[in-house]
Amino acid sequence: MRTAAKTNDAVRAQLLTLPTLFTLLALLITAFATAAPAAQAAQAAGSTAQSATSTDTQAAYLAARLRTDPVYITDQLPREIPQSTAPAFAKLAQRTGVPTYVLLLPGEAATTTGADLLDAVHDRLGKDGLYVLIDESSVTDARAYGIKAPAEDAVTVTFYELPYDAGPLRSFERFADAIAQGTEKAAARADAAREKYDAGDEPAELYIGPSDRENQSLLTGIAIAGVPLLILLLVPYVRRWWHRRPGAAPRKQAKGKSKKPSGTWILAALALATAVAIALTAPLLFDQTRSSASPPPRAIDLNARLDRVAAGLAEDPVYADPESPRVLDDGQLRQLHTRIEKFGSSKGGGPVFVALVPQTYADESEADEEAFAAAVRDKLGGKDGVYIVADPLDGYINVFNYGLRLDTYSLLFDLPESIAYGDAKSDEADDHLLGERLDDLMDILDKTDRTDEPTTPGDPYPVTNPITEDDLPPLYYGDFWSGLIVGALAALLFFGLAAATLGIVRKLLLRRNPEPIPTELLPQVSPAAPSLSYLRDTAKTELRAMTTAFGTGETADARARNRYDATMLLANDGIDDLRPVPLVAIIVLARATRDALAHGFATRCCGVNPLHGAANSSRHVRVSTEDNRRKMLPLCDRCLNDTAPNDYPALLLTLPGPDGDLDSDGDSDRTPYYEDDLLAAAPEGFTKLGRKVRESTQVH
Repeated sequence: MRTAAKTNDAVRAQLLTLPTLFTLLALLITAFATAAPAAQAAQAAGSTAQSATSTDTQAAYLAARLRTDPVYITDQLPREIPQSTAPAFAKLAQRTGVPTYVLLLPGEAATTTGADLLDAVHDRLGKDGLYVLIDESSVTDARAYGIKAPAEDAVTVTFYELPYDAGPLRSFERFADAIAQGTEKAAARADAAREKYDAGDEPAELYIGPSDRENQSLLTGIAIAGVPLLILLLVPYVRRWWHRRPGAAPRKQAKGKSKKPSGTWILAALALATAVAIALTAPLLFDQTRSSASPPPRAIDLNARLDRVAAGLAEDPVYADPESPRVLDDGQLRQLHTRIEKFGSSKGGGPVFVALVPQTYADESEADEEAFAAAVRDKLGGKDGVYIVADPLDGYINVFNYGLRLDTYSLLFDLPESIAYGDAKSDEADDHLLGERLDDLMDILDKTDRTDEPTTPGDPYPVTNPITEDDLPPLYYGDFWSGLIVGALAALLFFGLAAATLGIVRKLLLRRNPEPIPTELLPQVSPAAPSLSYLRDTAKTELRAMTTAFGTGETADARARNRYDATMLLANDGIDDLRPVPLVAIIVLARATRDALAHGFATRCCGVNPLHGAANSSRHVRVSTEDNRRKMLPLCDRCLNDTAPNDYPALLLTLPGPDGDLDSDGDSDRTPYYEDDLLAAAPEGFTKLGRKVRESTQVH
């Protein structure tokens, strides 16, 4: 009985514990069911809190700086906006007439938008006014809090009225002027600037680059060498061409005076004066001295960021730039510190310095991470260790070993791209996943091969001198010297083209005003049976040449004057209506006049054909095929020396009838020239021919 009672008590105890177990199981299920959503919510809240903390940390730092001074200039852009320009920005801020707070930060400092950053800074600062955000080139955003100011219109004015190279100081000046104009005028000005820009009227650039200066130097060299040389070559050539052009009047020269060479000296002096004038004028025309609006930074500007980062690393091996968005949360920072301590105590390990600082081309290191790391190390007194430069803006990571027993070149060149540059996933993240990537980097450091001796990379490549990088080279430098050679060659080329052009013009002028046939060619080219049109054209040409050579008659002697007067008597009423006889007389007398003006000795013309020109000697010749009688006639060289006796009749000058070459029946109606009383005197001498002309004109 006692045993049965014990059994019943045990069963009763087990039954009493079952409800308790079920109750505990239900509580566990309920707790698990509510824990998962709570964990997810906590994770989401943590992510949001991290983003908010990132912005708040940056905004809190900037607000603290503005609380001290309403103009804050970052120390990360000394090549574009040195901190020493703060007084100039503060002076411009006073023009707005309202409380103005100015932030000058790298262009990528705002993770979302400039307006969001300004909102966060205003919330932290707690003061109403005009908040302006400026990057390394211009005003990028502005917001008005608790005041009335045309912030957006002023930003529009600066964007459309100024070229991209105007610089931040000039951009803020234009912004402040627009704010001071008031709401209505600023809005109208913004609309006008936008319309002008949309119409294609963009503002011209204010500065030139080194390549533009090279072009200016080349152009200056071309001008200094080419223009004077062209003057020396082209002016005498054009002068000679002008005086020798068809139909040109003769040059006047007083009797007894020789041609002076003073013109050559004057031309040389003119060319020299031109070269000097170009050399003195070019620097005034190309007066640019700098390629950028950025003022030269001072030493304190270039060292400000390095001093700040070095001071931070001296206290903590991880330095996060307070001006930039926060990319490591507290947990990631603790993890990174733990990894650094572990590496420092490992075999071959040592100190690790992590600088989470942006790298831009406007900073003191010109975006060269190696130069930045070396400069920070110098500021730290040359401490050995691994220097990690991580950019919180673009997410790039660079590693440099100074003095530790590590394979330096493996860290420099064999670092995985996913760590050094990130991947698609890190590009999408605001923090570039720098926490995870730095943790992976510490794994690589732990596994990096150790060396027997400490290793250090070579000296970094020198960066551009920030003091002189925007200075343009002198105008008379570089391409100027090659411009001298190009200018000389260009002058020769232009001279050749000008000479060819003037030659073409001369040919065109000769078609309108042909030159007389040279005297030595007259016997060979003058026809024995010229047409009326030939005689008329030749008479016009010879008459024009005679009047040109005679000029005013100041240098003409009595012979030339008498022959000239006789010629002009025949041509007094024009040539187009004259008969063949007076046309031949005009040709003969005009040629005789030019011979006298040239101090020639010709007194008679060829008796076989007066168009052959001057005669040298006389001989009995038979000029008719029907008559065997001979005549004593003056002969030209051809008729005297190169003509057989039986060939003279073929060379005899015959003239067409009064109406042309043919009679009414279409037959030839030509007569020997000597059958006319006027031309019969031609072989007897120019003086007698001139007398006959005067007698015939008096009769008529």
